[in-house]
Amino acid sequence: MDLGETAVRRWIQQYESELLGKAGVGKPLTAEQQRIRQLEEENRRLRQDVDILKKASAFFARELK
Repeated sequence: MDLGETAVRRWIQQYESELLGKAGVGKPLTAEQQRIRQLEEENRRLRQDVDILKKASAFFARELK
């Protein structure tokens, strides 16, 4: 494919950053991609909040018994 080592390394860094929920190495190409990333981050935070609330409600349910 005649790819440069640097390009492949940047792609790998970008992929690993996105797996960790970070913005990544480069900027998104379009406004739509930026919006998708914002929504994915919001979704991740909301899922964490729901998980915390589930654990808290289970804890307090046990305390009431």
